[in-house]
Amino acid sequence: MIDVVAVGETMAVVTPTLAEPLEMASGFSVETAGAESNLAQWLADWGHSAAWVSRVGNDPLGRRMVRTLKNHGVNTTYVSVDPQAPTGVMFKDPGINSTTVHYYRKNSAAALMGAGTVESLPWGSFRLLHLTGITPALSSSCAALVQMLFDRAKRESVPVSFDVNYRPGLWGVQDAQAVLLNYARQADYTFVGLDEAQVLWPGLGSADDVRELIPNAGTLIIKDGALGATEFNSQGSTFVPAQLVQVVEAVGAGDAFAAGYLSAVLENGQALERLQRGHQFAARALASTLDFQPSSKEGSK
Repeated sequence: MIDVVAVGETMAVVTPTLAEPLEMASGFSVETAGAESNLAQWLADWGHSAAWVSRVGNDPLGRRMVRTLKNHGVNTTYVSVDPQAPTGVMFKDPGINSTTVHYYRKNSAAALMGAGTVESLPWGSFRLLHLTGITPALSSSCAALVQMLFDRAKRESVPVSFDVNYRPGLWGVQDAQAVLLNYARQADYTFVGLDEAQVLWPGLGSADDVRELIPNAGTLIIKDGALGATEFNSQGSTFVPAQLVQVVEAVGAGDAFAAGYLSAVLENGQALERLQRGHQFAARALASTLDFQPSSKEGSK
């Protein structure tokens, strides 16, 4: 039995070793970057079984990513290799107050994902499916894939976790807002940042407003940056403040939060524990330039 299957693109990410601007840096690391595979790594690191499903190029970066994720305990059985399209690449450019990300992913192997990418998935042998709003922005075939997965999961009675993860570099608000709202309303667990919700759906002032917009989601988790996060479910709402942490670099913290939260879900934790573990994982990501920080480096789980 696999605990979580996460479907989506992963790119090679080039990051300055120190949190300094890309054009000034002299040392770099080459790691993996993908919301879905980030989540799978965090869960595997905690001891859960997690599989990442995607498509990579038949190139050194694709092979490197698959090997890295496998070494981190992620099941890569369902990753396919495209003989012609390349693996995507991204560069992080740390700034004083924020990090800019530069993508080189057009026509990547993952953008060609479609129904065939998931035809061998072992439905009935995993507990949770995780998707994000990044995938439908990659191509029309990827958008069709996401809806197909929602439909199939419903038929198979597999809960779906959906992280809105709006990326303005991939599509504009007018193209994204209705699509992402539709997915958010279908999911069993929906994650969204209050700030991104306010960009996507203007007029929202609070977490309660977001809940009114997305009342259908089985459980809605709204993240409000350094302030904390709120879970809404059929019994009401629970708020847990974020941990105090010195932020080194923020990219990837949302994936870590979702992983921590879902880890507690898999262990039958209640709302308080789910949110607390989400903050715990996010704090580790915020304290590093890496999207994933293994527990062995942190010293403890």
